[in-house]
Amino acid sequence: MSGSPDDDRIEELRQQKMEELKERKQGGGDAEAAREAQREQVEQQKQALLRQHLTDGARKRLNTIKMSKPEFAEQAEQQILALAQSGRLSDKIDEEQMKKLLSELTPDSKSFNVRRR
Repeated sequence: MSGSPDDDRIEELRQQKMEELKERKQGGGDAEAAREAQREQVEQQKQALLRQHLTDGARKRLNTIKMSKPEFAEQAEQQILALAQSGRLSDKIDEEQMKKLLSELTPDSKSFNVRRR
C-alpha cells in the first residue's frame, strides 16, 4: 500500500527503530523496550489514521499548532480520531474544517462573568 517515497522512508525508519528495540530488549531492558515499542506502535497507528482522514493543508495546520501548543494539538488529534472511529467522518477534513474544529476546541476567552455585590 506504500506508494509515496515518504511512506517508504517512514517504513524504513520504523523497521530500523524496531531492530534497535529488539537489540535493546535482548540486552536486558525488557520492560522498558516493550513499553517503548508499544508507544511507538500506538503513535504510528495514530499518525496513519490522521494521514487517512486529513488533507495535506489540515495536517500542516495541525503540525504548526503542535510546535507551539503540543497539548492543544494532542487534544485536537484525539477529537479527530474519535470522530473517525465513530464513523462520523465521511470525507477527509480539509483546512477550513480544521480551522472550525480548532476554534470549537478553543475556549472562548472573551466571555466572562462579572458579579457585583
